[in-house]
Amino acid sequence: MMSVVGAQIAPMVDDFVAPKCHDMVGILYQDDDILLINKPSGLLSLSGKHPLNWDSVHYRLVQGQPGVTPAFIHAKLVHRLDFGTSGIMVVALNAIAAKQLNKQFQARTIQKRYLALLEGWLERDQGRITAAIAKDSALFPRVKICDATGKAAISEYQVLARLEAPRLSRVEFTPLTGRTHQLRIHSHAIGHAIWGCDLYSSAHSQSLADRLLLHASDLYFEHPTLNTPMHGHCPCPF
Repeated sequence: MMSVVGAQIAPMVDDFVAPKCHDMVGILYQDDDILLINKPSGLLSLSGKHPLNWDSVHYRLVQGQPGVTPAFIHAKLVHRLDFGTSGIMVVALNAIAAKQLNKQFQARTIQKRYLALLEGWLERDQGRITAAIAKDSALFPRVKICDATGKAAISEYQVLARLEAPRLSRVEFTPLTGRTHQLRIHSHAIGHAIWGCDLYSSAHSQSLADRLLLHASDLYFEHPTLNTPMHGHCPCPF
């Protein structure tokens, strides 16, 4: 929480301590310049400021996972996935690759696709959500929908299936922007929270799953040194 003392604003404190993640970071593709990896749900992308939050995708790549993956001592993360989100990430293995991939992310030429299970049935088979997103200093680390102070955020969706007992929608998302918690809060904003989401939930959606049912399934980009089109795919575990 943020507190005000006179004219001074105390910094927000994140006291979240991540539980131990027993699932390993998997390697989907490897060459001299990049890795495509499968991030497990329940693992930070980068080590946190809290001393107990040292375990992360980056830490494991740099240190190595004994018996699973070697140490990639020059590994650099050029994007992140939320703690609860699983799926594909591209990792640079040298400074040149990192610079070129960063340019692609900044230019928004990299396309990402996600799969999610949403509470209830969406009325339309496809659509676009264009709600602006702003930081919510009163409810850190949450964000909020705010047209006045928020940054533009666009998420396209396609309903893949509508299921019964319980009623839910299997949805493919294509985010056209990369705001914090974008797919989670956009789903909540249209009245269909993602199952297992702890921050943006309905009365029951969080209890319907023991993890956030959001998975980064596909990544389309240009190889940073070969300049060839790349498509990485990571099968969805739910």
